[in-house]
Amino acid sequence: MNYSKNFIHNSFRLNGNSFTNFTEVLNYTAKISNDVFLFLEEWFSESNSVIIRTSGSTGKPKNIELQKEKMFNSAIATGNYFGLKAETTALLCLPINYVAGKMMLIRALTLGWSLDIVQSNANPLENVSKMYDFSAMVPLQVENSINYLDKIRKLIVGGGVVSNPLLIKLQNVSTYVFATYGMTETITHIAVKKLNNFSPLKTNFNKSNYYTTLPNVTIYIDERSCLVIKALKVSEKILFTNDVVRLISDTQFEWLGRFDNVINSGGVKLQPELIESKLVKVLEKPFFVAGISDELLGSKLILVVEDFITNTQELKIDIINNMKSLGVFTKYEIPKEIYFLPEFKYTESGKIQRNETLILIGF
Repeated sequence: MNYSKNFIHNSFRLNGNSFTNFTEVLNYTAKISNDVFLFLEEWFSESNSVIIRTSGSTGKPKNIELQKEKMFNSAIATGNYFGLKAETTALLCLPINYVAGKMMLIRALTLGWSLDIVQSNANPLENVSKMYDFSAMVPLQVENSINYLDKIRKLIVGGGVVSNPLLIKLQNVSTYVFATYGMTETITHIAVKKLNNFSPLKTNFNKSNYYTTLPNVTIYIDERSCLVIKALKVSEKILFTNDVVRLISDTQFEWLGRFDNVINSGGVKLQPELIESKLVKVLEKPFFVAGISDELLGSKLILVVEDFITNTQELKIDIINNMKSLGVFTKYEIPKEIYFLPEFKYTESGKIQRNETLILIGF
């Protein structure tokens, strides 16, 4: 299937409605959602590209121009990888302002899905009564929807790291759940890893450490051990990321963290994401670690916890003692300071904005 302007698959349905041409689609969406209408108006225009705004979770939000043909190719790749053919029932519960939400629409238009749109909130399945073949969520939505996930047969999760406690919960649901790796520049995911429903033992989720690339994607690492992506079907440029990875094979990699988050403390390089993956065994509240300026070390490791608490000294001591007792933290991974905030700063998709949150403490 090749891209062509104004293409609408004859099996495409939106909220149960069918359409004979793109004008009918625009007329309908103008009545239900201004955001959906404005995006599809741009999609069906004569331009060969659309402008997408990034979420700003790893930097300042910015506008990126994406080629429509590349977005079309991405939709085809997702459909082929997950076996999602015409008449697939799908649920759109992500913000339409970002690429993940927009691509659910493009997949439906391109592949002939029956797509329903619900309000994008923290618990999108609470009032849903139908069963769906496919949907996409951010981790916060998955966490809040854990008791309703059986309404979705296949689910992809992006926009943030799936925590270990959530991963454990996912082993008890029938839904086939996959974490995705990608960014706006790659038009959502170029790699996927299965999170649950492993065979023969459902609890054997150590296999979920590795992402597997989709077809027509080539990967390697640069001198920083950061992932480099060549995926000409979805991007004309070779993409040099700031994601530190360990290559398992030509098609598999383990994500370790962000290069720009690395903390150089007294000459010891600390990867916050690795430390945080261990801290989930200690803390139930939202948290993150970061490096702040220090005269002696250059940068010192701190822990920031989202909790409204007045008597913090006793809790700080408990956290440090619990970390030491686990035996999985090096002495360099024990935070020098612990701070508590009643509320973090978050993006619209539920990701912690670390820099903005640190400003609240005074850094």
